Amino acid sequence: MSPLRKQEVWQGTLALMVLKTLESLGPLHGYGIARRIEQTSADLLAINQGTLYPVLLKLEQTGAIAAQWGTSENNRKAKFYSLTKVGQRQLAAESRDWQSTTAIIARFFQKPEPEK
Repeated sequence: MSPLRKQEVWQGTLALMVLKTLESLGPLHGYGIARRIEQTSADLLAINQGTLYPVLLKLEQTGAIAAQWGTSENNRKAKFYSLTKVGQRQLAAESRDWQSTTAIIARFFQKPEPEK
């Protein structure tokens, strides 16, 4: 049995995970978002800061999230991100698409039923 190693996040799924995290927990700074995603994955995903921040910027530019400067729990200046109405609609649409896609892929791993 091979040892567990952290997986890279599939392209296109990090934005969905960010939106879902903000929906669940409310406003968070980037480091908090990354840690929560890793925690939710049982530490099987590795969130690279160089990947996360461009996604946050893109989500902010499209209006899916809003950013506001505040103070972190470590008493440091940090940018806190929150979900907007646009982001809620995007999350709902992407969640439906993801569930549909994974249901299709799952069919390929099911044991075929014997033909009659």
